[in-house]
Amino acid sequence: MNPDHEALLALFDREMREHARPDGPGVRVERTGEVVRQVGAADGWNGVVWSAPDLDPARADAVIAAQVAHYEALGHGEFEWKLYAHDRPAGLADRLLAAGFEAEEPETLLVAPVAGLSTAVELPDGVRLRTVNDADDVELMARAHERAFGSDWSRLRHQVLARLAEDPDGFVGVLAMVGEEPVSSARMELYPGTGFAGLWGGGTVEAWRGKGIYRALVAFRARIAAERGCRYLQVDASEMSSPILRRLGFAALSTTTPYVYRSH
Repeated sequence: MNPDHEALLALFDREMREHARPDGPGVRVERTGEVVRQVGAADGWNGVVWSAPDLDPARADAVIAAQVAHYEALGHGEFEWKLYAHDRPAGLADRLLAAGFEAEEPETLLVAPVAGLSTAVELPDGVRLRTVNDADDVELMARAHERAFGSDWSRLRHQVLARLAEDPDGFVGVLAMVGEEPVSSARMELYPGTGFAGLWGGGTVEAWRGKGIYRALVAFRARIAAERGCRYLQVDASEMSSPILRRLGFAALSTTTPYVYRSH
């Protein structure tokens, strides 16, 4: 990794993880000295976002067990330990697996300076973009997501509705429409005080893939990020989106794997 990327990764770790802010209404961030974790409603996202780089290997198993006990005491049947490839101590992934966590698909942490990104929105004929403004629009987002990814959007629906109602300045939802039908949706989470905004979603229904809609959604959100004064955009990218984002100017800084604990 070149020095610029090392500095950017250190900034990301400090601002977005060690000094994490609540990412929505009804959410709190707790710090124990050894970990930073997010706690929200049982149907929201709960998990460990940072562990101390000097976490003693002799203490690691006890720290993991303490997080399990903490969330179970709150009645949360599921939470995530968001592990990055550069996290220490070595072997933390194996310890999580031994404690009953399950690894999900790894993603690439990509970051780009907003000032270096194109904000020119180029769309195929018949497609238009518009922002999400109300509950009906959220249902269109859900429809696009479920058609694109084949997965249930019920948990995200709840979170997006809460953001739209209680923290509209911290959230941007975007729909790609063909007539009255949504063919793609995406969102941007703004993290005031960090300089970062996060890009999420961007799944496109199969018939409309390969036509530049994903790139247009990135450019559209980059324009809004620039207007809002954000310095960096961050994406946890899948294997499908990572090559597109790299071509647009994003740099790979690490990989991140969700380790999910589910009470039995």
